[in-house]
Amino acid sequence: MMELSLSLFAALFSVVNPFGAMPVFLSMTLHQEKHERNLIAMRTSIYFAMILIVAYAVGQYILSFFGISIEAIRIAGGIIILTSGFALLNGKFAQSRAIDKKVQAEAIDKDDISFTPLAMPLLSGPGSIALLIGLKNEQDLIWHNLITIAVIVLIGLISFLILKFSPNMMRLLGQSGMRSISRIMGFIVMSIGIQYLITAIRSVIFTASGS
Repeated sequence: MMELSLSLFAALFSVVNPFGAMPVFLSMTLHQEKHERNLIAMRTSIYFAMILIVAYAVGQYILSFFGISIEAIRIAGGIIILTSGFALLNGKFAQSRAIDKKVQAEAIDKDDISFTPLAMPLLSGPGSIALLIGLKNEQDLIWHNLITIAVIVLIGLISFLILKFSPNMMRLLGQSGMRSISRIMGFIVMSIGIQYLITAIRSVIFTASGS
């Protein structure tokens, strides 16, 4: 149980990467008071956890409705996770989450940016959703589901703390520290994406050879 919890936490936290979200969060809340920024961080984390829990619970049914196989979602998810990791290595975290200058400019005029673009797609993107759907297909026992939900909530809490204290952390780490973390996380995320692709391709080959 502990091994499952740790492996799931490591994989999901790396793909979500709330550290990479700090510069985007700060740029979008630049003119907000401290208490307002904290409220946005709290709402973002709550929305993030809700999105991933719902995706984990109903993802398989959506795939069935559209006739998409689990192997297809694993391959697509692996490619997305791989490209996201590559973007992290090159310091392009925001672009990999579809957060460009136009989106950031639109966010300035929005009353609430916590659901979109912060909770989705900045934190809960297609990579993390694909990862959870794949896990749901592999292990659908009650205690597996409870552990997964608990890990999602824990990462939501950690994300809130990271966003809340992002000004302090940015001053402490500086640009060089953020680049180092980004490259390390990028390498881990790329490894997860490659492993996801290997697992999916093996499953496809095994199914084809057994038919």
